[in-house]
Amino acid sequence: MGKVWILMVFVLVGVVGIVEGARKHPSSGRRIHTLFSVECQNYFDWQTVGLMNSYRKAKHPGPITRLLSCTDEEKNKYKGMHLAPTFEVPSMSRHPKTGDWYPAINKPAGVVHWLKHSKEAKNVDWVVILDADMIIRGPIIPWELGAEKGRPVAAYYGYLIGCDNILAKLHTKHPELCDKVGGLLAFHIDDLRVFAPLWLSKTEEVREDTVHWATNITGDIYGKGWISEMYGYSFGAAEVGLRHKINDNLMIYPGYVPREGIEPILLHYGLPFSVGNWSFNKLAHHDDGIVYECNQLFPEPPYPKEVRQLELDPNRRRGLFLSLECINIINEGLLLQHAANGCPKPTWSKYLSFLKSKAYAELTQPKYVNPATLQMMEDIKEEHVDDGAGKPHPKIHTIFSTECTPYFDWQTVGLMHSFRRSGQPGNITRLLSCSDEDLRQYKGHDLAPTHYVPSMSRHPLTGDWYPAINKPAAVLHWLNHVNIDAEFIVILDADMILRGPITPWEFKAARSHPVSTPYDYLIGCDNELAKLHTSHPEACDKVGGVIIMHIDDLRKFAMLWLHKTEEVRADRAHYARNITGDIYESGWISEMYGYSFGAAETWPLQPFQLMLTFWLFDGRWCPIVIC
Repeated sequence: MGKVWILMVFVLVGVVGIVEGARKHPSSGRRIHTLFSVECQNYFDWQTVGLMNSYRKAKHPGPITRLLSCTDEEKNKYKGMHLAPTFEVPSMSRHPKTGDWYPAINKPAGVVHWLKHSKEAKNVDWVVILDADMIIRGPIIPWELGAEKGRPVAAYYGYLIGCDNILAKLHTKHPELCDKVGGLLAFHIDDLRVFAPLWLSKTEEVREDTVHWATNITGDIYGKGWISEMYGYSFGAAEVGLRHKINDNLMIYPGYVPREGIEPILLHYGLPFSVGNWSFNKLAHHDDGIVYECNQLFPEPPYPKEVRQLELDPNRRRGLFLSLECINIINEGLLLQHAANGCPKPTWSKYLSFLKSKAYAELTQPKYVNPATLQMMEDIKEEHVDDGAGKPHPKIHTIFSTECTPYFDWQTVGLMHSFRRSGQPGNITRLLSCSDEDLRQYKGHDLAPTHYVPSMSRHPLTGDWYPAINKPAAVLHWLNHVNIDAEFIVILDADMILRGPITPWEFKAARSHPVSTPYDYLIGCDNELAKLHTSHPEACDKVGGVIIMHIDDLRKFAMLWLHKTEEVRADRAHYARNITGDIYESGWISEMYGYSFGAAETWPLQPFQLMLTFWLFDGRWCPIVIC
């Protein structure tokens, strides 16, 4: 009997070994190949070094190939052929037929060229497509993520609003199949072969449609057609009937807080991020030859011990650790590359010692997806929140908009102090609008939890100087780039002091019923201004200041808020005091009318509930917010 048990144990061990072996060395039908697209520039070279270092550390399976798009002239001067396994593709940055300068088209063009001409493309079952500005944290295995033939997996890109409007109707026969996706892409090779040529042709098609580049149509805050390639992807997929499994957990932007229980396996550092007083913005290093400058690294970030002291909330702290992980892996990759380039051994420093330490190695061990991370958006069912007894209150997130100036910094200090004392539930985020130059000189990074957004003070298209537009622009940017787990959003101004909690359940806010405070001087709601700028002037509410809005409503409304602000600001003929109520007649309150007119367009039959800004304290009625 004992021998039988021993035999069974050996059999079980053998089975486990076979399963593990299959995971590490996929059998037929499970061969993975990873692609990323770059150009012959220093900007992409340091990104390549970071991505390749993370690829090795994460133990991501299968080969990886850099699709390198270069002109002949660029290739003659290029120094980085050794940085990654490379497949050269013709540059499409300058379109050979139209002459249009659009480097982003190299991504689909490179994939098409690889499929047609690479021998490796004939020996693969699954293709993972990434961007160069990404850090891999663990194995990206398509079938474990839920990818199937006919159902690729992709990350969610909510700002692609062209899937919901005329843009999709113009550029695909199946607008109802348009998915707002990008970033991480996991495809079966058969699907990619059918789809890739359409990705390229639809990119060309959208890029040529300059009439529909506007922000309110595409979601591109610059309105310059830069995200045409992303729409080419979504429209091409819709055209061939590919529906994605959409995941909003697998990828995260450094600087954002991951949802509780979620383990992202991909960092996408496309936006500025900071930890305390330290910050990083990839665009500030566009021409940085750091790969070829011996022992030069990006500025060292804080150490884990400092972050533990900086942030007490465990989940926010986890978000900060992700930011550290991103830059440290890039710097580690640069160190290794410098050694491979034949650079002399760097002099000792505390930071170099940390990057070679056991503690750092443990922090950057491969991460593996858990069930919560793998949950697809289509699987998440909306929970009904009942205000009745025993039911949980919905989550709240408070936001306010500022710029990189001392004027807003002291206001931020006051608002943050009042937020902590008021008992306001949920998290708070400062939306900080800065130009690149402002950001380099800015000292107030640690004054509040911060989301960085491009400054719109000087309008990128009209050149109009109007800093107030940063408020709707920042809200829109935040919605499109942050994983928000709150159901209701409270929007305040920086020059406010909270004296008590502002909660949707106390003020009866609900979906399609935002709550705000009366601003009676907005007389434009009663005259020709409203008739000119909204098709529902009767629904124009004179409101502003404090806003409580359901997240679904804010997503639907934010673009109109920005668009209507631009529209009213451009209407100089109606700046007069007797039309707007603006005593300076300078159009300064255009953003406030943009808000009211946008709301009238969004909820023509659902006027705002007006909230009295008073709260009961110690038996007396007092203002809950001091403006």
